[in-house]
Amino acid sequence: MSSQSSSIGRRGLLLSVGASGALFALGWGASKVESAPVIRPPGGQDNNFLSRCIRCDRCRSICPTNVISIGGLADGVLNLRTPVMNYRYGSCDFCDKCIEVCPTGALTAYSGETTPVGKARLTDICIALRTRACTKCKEACPYDAISLAEGKVPVIDNDKCNGCGVCENICPANVLQAYTGRNQRGIEILSLEALKAQEQS
Repeated sequence: MSSQSSSIGRRGLLLSVGASGALFALGWGASKVESAPVIRPPGGQDNNFLSRCIRCDRCRSICPTNVISIGGLADGVLNLRTPVMNYRYGSCDFCDKCIEVCPTGALTAYSGETTPVGKARLTDICIALRTRACTKCKEACPYDAISLAEGKVPVIDNDKCNGCGVCENICPANVLQAYTGRNQRGIEILSLEALKAQEQS
């Protein structure tokens, strides 16, 4: 065997071992890292979603409002490349198109009228909390889930809110706070898991 062939053989062996080690580490990490609380498209609230989703991207591609995005590292290892709701880009009108194109049943029959995908919560940069000068979320909510208390402070009705995200999408607070480098809205949609964790803490 020539020295060149021997060198190629050793290099191939090292690459194979390295690749196997990387895959093992990734698999081990995925089994240890808990899924971050994200909001799934309608019909993806089932506990079996991750085992059924094949990351085909069909739901995101067909979404007419662009609210469906793709999970990144910040969403946790288990959520990589899976569909998540991003209300910075749009809101959900529960058209069911994402459910119709899902090839594996990861997204199942769903009614936005009866089951929420998340719930709205005010944040500390809400303009109305500080100046009483904004009513955008109340005016935009298609489910009348937001009213104004005395002093024009938004109040969210949890029984009516279904997490459509119109309020977060339209909120102007992040624009007014742009000089600070913050990207937070004055009202945000939280996953049901995140809300439950908040209540228990």
